[in-house]
Amino acid sequence: MAKRIESRFLCSECGHRAVTWTGRCPGCGAWGTLAEVTEERDSGGCRRSQVRPLNLFEVEAPRRIPSGIAELDRVLSGGWVPGGVTLLGGEPGIGKSTLLLQVSAAMAAQGRKVLYLSGEESASQIALRARRLGATAGELHLVCQDDLESALTSADGYAFVVADSVQALKAPGESGWPGTPSQVRAVAQSCIDVAKAHAIPFVLVGHITKEGQLAGPKLLEHMVDVVLLFSGERSSPYRLLRALKNRYGATDELGIFEMIERGLVPVEDASLLYWNAGEGAVPGVAMTVALEGSRPLVAEMQALACATPFPYPKRTARGVDVARVQLLLAVLERRCGLSYRSSDVYVNVAGGLQLRETSADLALCMALASTAADRSLPPECCFLGEVGLAGEIRPCRRTGLRLREAARLGFKRAVVSRRDRDEMPGQMEILSVGELGEALEVMGG
Repeated sequence: MAKRIESRFLCSECGHRAVTWTGRCPGCGAWGTLAEVTEERDSGGCRRSQVRPLNLFEVEAPRRIPSGIAELDRVLSGGWVPGGVTLLGGEPGIGKSTLLLQVSAAMAAQGRKVLYLSGEESASQIALRARRLGATAGELHLVCQDDLESALTSADGYAFVVADSVQALKAPGESGWPGTPSQVRAVAQSCIDVAKAHAIPFVLVGHITKEGQLAGPKLLEHMVDVVLLFSGERSSPYRLLRALKNRYGATDELGIFEMIERGLVPVEDASLLYWNAGEGAVPGVAMTVALEGSRPLVAEMQALACATPFPYPKRTARGVDVARVQLLLAVLERRCGLSYRSSDVYVNVAGGLQLRETSADLALCMALASTAADRSLPPECCFLGEVGLAGEIRPCRRTGLRLREAARLGFKRAVVSRRDRDEMPGQMEILSVGELGEALEVMGG
């Protein structure tokens, strides 16, 4: 079948395709991001595909290969899948190469043959880091070059391959410098072909932009099977690993690591990272239990309201959506008679934890009411529930699991929704409320 060459312009930020070049991308509005790429297409004709009923296809559960690191296996829903391609992204210096070098050494220690391909660092740099981490297993092999084709010729026979990074490697059959959209796409496709052909897990390291998005065309995230994001504050030793995409499992699990001198170590008791049990109660502080996948985390909600001399009060939130804070402030004013119109309001989740679920609404409302009344809440009490616009308290998912974690850490009482039907732990006093006003009355508000 004849082929024809077509020229297109691809945006390096969003992956938008354009027929002609323009200074500004029509898709995302970024300037100077369109680059020319050439594509081969069939000039005509078609092939009839084999169509079969879905129930006739043989289906088997994907076999998992443990990575040797429990926190990573948690996020991967059990481990690597043979033939699966994973993209690991993160800021420079966050510890991506350190994590993968430790994973490679752990898999090599299991007797598996591992290939670590680096296009950014020299062999001496990687060897120095490996000695510091104690990652010098005999079956861990190293290749340091940016020529992808010659490096992948020796991938046959390996049980695990890491390519660091997809923006630094070069596919010989494609034009452009490494890191351009056409090169990134060609490198990713070559790695996917090798992974599928030899049924080996393949990990690609990806850079991220200043906006926190994975660099390169958006097509890259669609091509791979799993997308992991490795993040953390530079001033903190803790690192968080999340799955943004997972064709073989869930995407709501969270892995937590601590960066120490000998590398990354898993955090055993994650709740203690975000909550420090104090001896005295402070106004504006309320406790809740967040759920990251199957892992409950005790979270400390902090609120502060102070009078402002300016006509437009400030609303600042860290760890929760500021729009959610404004919504709950309106509910407190309309349903409970608490006004914050002349006060600046600051909300913070201690420890840098990001809360994306609504189960912390009740704790946030109690913290806001506590700071407004300058009255402390009982320190051994936690609050679970979603707050609606009518002021009603709605149940959250898996309340029993959350309260068992709270009871393990010494909490004696819990305020939950009256409509919650989950099994509650017997060692805690459960206070069921239907509306936000009832919660304020129960707690002496």
